[in-house]
Amino acid sequence: MSSSHALPSPPPLDRLAGDAPLALFLDFDGTLVELADTPDGIHVPPTLCERLKALADRLEGRLALVSGRALADIEEHLPGIAVARAGSHGAARKYPEGRWLGEEPKGLPAVVTDAMRGIAERDGLLYETKSHGGALHYRAGPEKGPAVLAFAQDLADEHGLAVKTGRAVVELVRPGADKGGAVRAFLATPVFAGAQPWFVGDDVTDDDGFSACSDLGGGGVLVGDRENSTADFALANVARTIEWLGL
Repeated sequence: MSSSHALPSPPPLDRLAGDAPLALFLDFDGTLVELADTPDGIHVPPTLCERLKALADRLEGRLALVSGRALADIEEHLPGIAVARAGSHGAARKYPEGRWLGEEPKGLPAVVTDAMRGIAERDGLLYETKSHGGALHYRAGPEKGPAVLAFAQDLADEHGLAVKTGRAVVELVRPGADKGGAVRAFLATPVFAGAQPWFVGDDVTDDDGFSACSDLGGGGVLVGDRENSTADFALANVARTIEWLGL
């Protein structure tokens, strides 16, 4: 594990997988679009959807978005998206045309969402409802992070849930929701089968994708500067990532 300062830049995209067919798995926030203070505050270039489809066509369909956002949220920000995609940290998966790959994930019990809404209102946090879980954002008060994490861990232990952490956000999800699972699910489909997989992402949750790709003969590309990543290569920022992907 290392900081992105110690990681080399990836080779050009057309050389990344050598002679093997390449499969790409792309995070969304902090990778394809800049992070914002709130989930709805991101700016999505109007042509991004079209450009992603063009990249997927170049890869003969072996491209998937894998985001912590709910699929409905991704589809709202990318209207008309026609590439494979996974939301809810990989637990919800769809083929390019919109058919489900596997089952739609279940939401959290009402008692859990009520507790999360309660602490958000009391402590000035932003609560985000997700189809698979819920998120507490504390970007406006970073000093609240340890208390939010402790609260979420206690709630998860009580109800048999899992905790996901990211940049100024703590989420509660059902066990088994991780981006590595999405990678494995897509690679088991005919379009992706036999490809060398590479995951591109910026956050801690993307390490699950990096590790899955590494186990399956590929690896990970970290976007930005983060300690203790399992990635093989690094790109400085979103702009450099867009350039490298040819978007």
